[in-house]
Amino acid sequence: MNEALKNGEVFSLYGLVLSYFFSMLGYWVWLALKKEWFGRLATVLAILGLTANTVAIILRTIIAQRPPLSNAYEFILTFCWGIVAVYLFTEFKYKLKALGSFVFPIVILLLGFVILKMGPQDRVAQAIPPALKSQWLTIHVLTAMLAYGAFAISFGLGIMYLLKDRPNKGIIVRFPSTLVLDEIAYKVVGFAFPMLTLVILTGAVWANYAWGTYWSWDPKETWSLITWIIYAGYLHARLMYGWQGKRAAWLAVLGFLAVLFTFFGVNYFLPGLHSYAS
Repeated sequence: MNEALKNGEVFSLYGLVLSYFFSMLGYWVWLALKKEWFGRLATVLAILGLTANTVAIILRTIIAQRPPLSNAYEFILTFCWGIVAVYLFTEFKYKLKALGSFVFPIVILLLGFVILKMGPQDRVAQAIPPALKSQWLTIHVLTAMLAYGAFAISFGLGIMYLLKDRPNKGIIVRFPSTLVLDEIAYKVVGFAFPMLTLVILTGAVWANYAWGTYWSWDPKETWSLITWIIYAGYLHARLMYGWQGKRAAWLAVLGFLAVLFTFFGVNYFLPGLHSYAS
């Protein structure tokens, strides 16, 4: 039975990778040729990929007998789920199909890291360290999944804004107006920022439970705080000083680069208490 579940998880993993990859291609072809059929196909493939992603997470939960949130492979699974879930919500709510062309490359890069850099032995469900045995871990990483997924969307919107702000040529003319892109990015960051705040707060409570201190200036804690400051600056500058447009777009891009470094840079280049999450 357990072997069947493991095979099902592997099948789901490769299914979601293929679905997301061809969805990305579909969005690119739709953007280049404006063929509605490719756009609809891309969205269907994204939904299929999200379904396979959900199945993979559920199977890993059953196999490991715990939430799949304790190592890099498992977090990438949930990270991709968060990105695609928030993206599909944004596409359906704002009719913003062009955004898929900029969001799905992020998903494919994350999954490419799993496929190319992590062997089967790195993806095996293992017993979690004592420090991770807390319900705070589940809350901590689930809020991170939603926050980081939404920040990936704001990154895509920021890139689209910076491209749209140039002379309107080629595929750029098919983007929404800069005003629309700016407003949606603001709403997405406005949703993600409280989630990131919860990430830091629940992480502090979890750290006190695991290591007896709320804050130790561990590299991941420090970079999480840096990321929080960037997005706090984004919201503060917008609300208090009317920052919009290009400056806000650059902050959205910079913030997501900090998100990526918080995960990859800290895990693989800066040793600390969170090094087990690699």
